[in-house]
Amino acid sequence: MDFQIITQVLRDQLGHLLMTVSEQKDLVIDGELTKPFDRFAGISFLKQHGVEKIFKLDPTQKVIHGSERRIYIVRAKMVTMKAIADQINAELNRGDKRLYTIVLVPRRLELCEMILETEGVLGYVTIEELPLDLIPLDTDLMSLELPDFFSSFYIDEDYTWIHTVASSLVNLENFFGIIPDVFCVGKGSKMVYELMESMRGLSGTPHPADIRSQIGQLILVDRNVDYVTPLCTPMTYEALLDERFKIECSIINFGHEVTGKTQDVKQLLTSQDEVYRVIRDRHFSNVFTYLSSQTKELQTGYDKKKDLKTVGDMKSFVSNDLKDLKQQHRTLTYHIGACEAIMKKKKSEDFEEYIKAEHSVLEGIETKENLTYIEDSLCRQVSSLSPLKLLCLLSLTQGGLVSSTYKSMTNQFLQSKGFEHMVDLYQLKRTGLLEEQTTSQTPVKPKSLPGIAKPSQFRTLAKKLNLIPKSPDDINLRSPNDMSYVFSGAYTPLLCKVVEQILERGGLAGMEEIIKLIPGGIIRHDKTRPNGSKSKSDTVLVYFLGGCTFSEIAALRYLVRQFSRKVVIATTAIVTGDSFLKAVLQ
Repeated sequence: MDFQIITQVLRDQLGHLLMTVSEQKDLVIDGELTKPFDRFAGISFLKQHGVEKIFKLDPTQKVIHGSERRIYIVRAKMVTMKAIADQINAELNRGDKRLYTIVLVPRRLELCEMILETEGVLGYVTIEELPLDLIPLDTDLMSLELPDFFSSFYIDEDYTWIHTVASSLVNLENFFGIIPDVFCVGKGSKMVYELMESMRGLSGTPHPADIRSQIGQLILVDRNVDYVTPLCTPMTYEALLDERFKIECSIINFGHEVTGKTQDVKQLLTSQDEVYRVIRDRHFSNVFTYLSSQTKELQTGYDKKKDLKTVGDMKSFVSNDLKDLKQQHRTLTYHIGACEAIMKKKKSEDFEEYIKAEHSVLEGIETKENLTYIEDSLCRQVSSLSPLKLLCLLSLTQGGLVSSTYKSMTNQFLQSKGFEHMVDLYQLKRTGLLEEQTTSQTPVKPKSLPGIAKPSQFRTLAKKLNLIPKSPDDINLRSPNDMSYVFSGAYTPLLCKVVEQILERGGLAGMEEIIKLIPGGIIRHDKTRPNGSKSKSDTVLVYFLGGCTFSEIAALRYLVRQFSRKVVIATTAIVTGDSFLKAVLQ
């Protein structure tokens, strides 16, 4: 699969939209879209297409001074439409004469137009849409960069973005051929597949067996099937970088503590960076060893200048080797600085004690001690998310908290953090993250699609799929021999384990008991003709609905080394434990 064609199509679509306004124009971009745009349309590209000034949308800014033509490129959200309407009205009241175009991403919604009409500005704007779907972030990773999908779909039961996911898959099929073999893990995945089928029918797409697809299998997975994984503390380098500095569209900003410079340095983190490619999926304990060896090699490279004897040798060294050595030097400096920043943060957070409690929660042992640790964290006014994550893990792994424990812990949380956080507890309960067991041992049914919080369900799944290794000490963290290395051998991500089982078995045969335990079940749609099975591509596309973590990405990359298959990962967004919990609490 060559992602360059996708990037080029995105550039062409944006370029066409910009050129619909032939004059010089200003561009106002939604803050959520600045990083995605950086991946396929830089400032030079925008300037080439007639953009004079570029602004970031600021709801507090009522007037923007600039050209007589303006294009807004924004997410299709109600609050954004209100902010744009306020700006336009303020400028109309000033007597400014300007032509406005609003480009909605990823598609035009009638609700947005209703808000503009209510605010009295619909007649002053032209509305377009930019079907921005999957953005290639690396050779094996794509993202919709749609973090609102989780809260919108799983909490608010708003199905708007299901269309966007289905559309992104149909567009992929237009590039790489119809995917003949599809697995749907969870209820939302089934909805996406059904919508895909409808879209294919409308577009008159040929039968899957008539075209050899570059993607042999698609595995759609729902985030709500596994709430445990995003709440676990990651231990791979890339995941820890994301937690500490926040990686957006494979771009990270390193500050003074890493670079030693007064201004932040923007760094692209992809497999094109050889050092990063090697260390990104390593367990953090095995990163310094590699960086140290590379530093020694770098010094050896610099020492070559001592052996230069002729002007030609010096010229060759300066024009060829020196530039590469300086780039490598800069990269190593950043990664070593980032490692030191991560270590410093972990030491300040009582990291070892937290990990010990988390691992024992996953194993289902020392419950009393873990509750005491959570209580102490609340009393010490530790960041509200840390004790909440542990409390949610305890609830998920035990099928809810017994009534006395639930009342005691929630009361202590409110006394520690304030009673304005009652709404947080309500949100956690309705999503199934933090539940109280009833006398019948049946948890309160959450409003959203169910997670794995039913009595003994997590333990049963963990036992059948060996999610929790019997002996974590047997897990090799330096040369991984199991996916659980991403959590120091304490836990294997459930959805990755399901993918492993499907690849290992070649389908769902023998997984009947497991399927019954998966919320929403697993369904297979295999349209491969019997005599055409050999021609099916070895590429597997795993698509996460509701977001995935860098820990799961690392675990799936581990699978690539175990099977003779190429695994491509797509997701609605990349999440951390904190961003996942904040999406629930917002």
